Amino acid sequence: MTDSERRERIAELVAEATAGEVSAADVLAGGSLVALGVDSLGLLRLVDAIELEYGVEVELNVAGRPVDTLDDLVALLAVAQPVDGG
Repeated sequence: MTDSERRERIAELVAEATAGEVSAADVLAGGSLVALGVDSLGLLRLVDAIELEYGVEVELNVAGRPVDTLDDLVALLAVAQPVDGG
């Protein structure tokens, strides 16, 4: 999967996690997810969706690593630890 495809898929997951209140196009346009309307419940749903789709464990509370934009999510995914299948 290319970075572009990953960005598009994560934007789609944001739209799904917010029940369509935030569109994938808006997320792809950039800016703060909170400013776009992603609330704490939407963020939790998004984390669950990313973990399920990519088989990783996402940690949002890493010091010095804010998660408020699509680019932040892509960077977070790049360092996320794979879930141990055993």
